[in-house]
Amino acid sequence: MPRLQHKQQKLVVLFDAENVSHHLVPPILLRAACYGALLVKRAYADWSRPAMHRFKNVLLHNAIEPVQLFPYAKGKNAADILLCLEAMALANTGQYDGVCLASSDSDLTPLAYCIRREGLRVYGFGARQTPRAFVAACSRFIYTESMGR
Repeated sequence: MPRLQHKQQKLVVLFDAENVSHHLVPPILLRAACYGALLVKRAYADWSRPAMHRFKNVLLHNAIEPVQLFPYAKGKNAADILLCLEAMALANTGQYDGVCLASSDSDLTPLAYCIRREGLRVYGFGARQTPRAFVAACSRFIYTESMGR
């Protein structure tokens, strides 16, 4: 009798690097890999900021593509906007089964709705203080405190 083989999900992992600790990147990737193959891995931030130096080393060791965002105006979060645009562009290719969003930012709630409307799963990764709306908008939400460092 032939063995049934399960299709492995093809996943995108997007980090709001201005909202997630660099310490959490390896455990998030490890957990995300439980859901499928991580084909695209990107992190969004202004990498010229000194505070992002430690994060840059983690990117190199985990083959994550850094996406540079320049601060066009003080107090604005360009990372969220570009992350959303690229997430939808990737979702609309039809090549992926799901998107992992690493952020505790409620601004990504509409993105989770849109991705799910496209028929993809949304795996959220964030802290316990993540607003309930974002948690509920994801197909599955994993609290980073339960992952260790």
